[in-house]
Amino acid sequence: MSAATLPSGPMARLSDALWRHPRLLLAILLGPPVLWLGVIYLGSLAALLLQSFFSIDHFTGMVVREFTLRTYAELFTPANFDIILRTVTMAACVTLASAVIGFPIAYYAARYARGRWRAVFYLGIMMPLWSSYLVKVYAWKLILAKEGILTWFLGKMHLQWLLDAYLALPVVGGNSLSVSTTGTFLVFVYVWMPFMILPMQAALERVPVSMLEASGDMGARPGQTFRHVLFPLALPGVVAGSIFTFSLTLGDYIIPQIIGTSRLFIGQAVYQHQGVAGNIPLAAAFAVVPILIMGLYLWGAKRMGAFDAL
Repeated sequence: MSAATLPSGPMARLSDALWRHPRLLLAILLGPPVLWLGVIYLGSLAALLLQSFFSIDHFTGMVVREFTLRTYAELFTPANFDIILRTVTMAACVTLASAVIGFPIAYYAARYARGRWRAVFYLGIMMPLWSSYLVKVYAWKLILAKEGILTWFLGKMHLQWLLDAYLALPVVGGNSLSVSTTGTFLVFVYVWMPFMILPMQAALERVPVSMLEASGDMGARPGQTFRHVLFPLALPGVVAGSIFTFSLTLGDYIIPQIIGTSRLFIGQAVYQHQGVAGNIPLAAAFAVVPILIMGLYLWGAKRMGAFDAL
């Protein structure tokens, strides 16, 4: 092609400049998302952190824009600290239960599911994620209600007395499962378990079958093989899954709002203080708590190699 027939014009010159300067092309491609991340996300986090160092005048209800740690001190009052402790405990219990229930499922998918059954596994795990979050929560509210299908089933099995005895227990019980801590726990486990199973399945696929066979050849019982070979090698996947389940439970406020008791979680406290009570500094301080907890959690997970299983 001669010089006379080469394409010319602004677009041709721009294409030529981008070809000769690849860093310019990279800057153009990454500029908008980096700008969005820096201004919208990191900027909002910075504003949140700044608000948490302010306080509120309880007489006028106005925010006092003076640097103080008084708002963070309020987090350690019995009522507020109880909210933090309740939320962290629930997140830990949901994470542990998801790992215990999901590990056999992930192991079966990694070791035995082949072809069509592997597709069925992924479909079964992913399908709940395709439906509306609110639809799933309200469906569980109907299932766990006093007049719901679970109560009906237990009545048919003549086990209503067992449910009534359980609901009479303090802390975990209530008028029905739909207004109890147990109900909140069950829905949390159902909603977030897929985020635990998938990283564990990916980690278990990386465990060489020869190592399990070698453990058996050396006389190890199945329990010993699990404790000393399988679980340590799959632990990064368990920790990776726990990052999702723990963090999502820690910040959720919709499930405890719809299913549960009047005892608040961190997400509800943030919503209440920034909306109903109008205490923006305390809401910001509450919002900083999950960030700090997850920062420590991610630091520990990285040291355990959890990111290799993502």
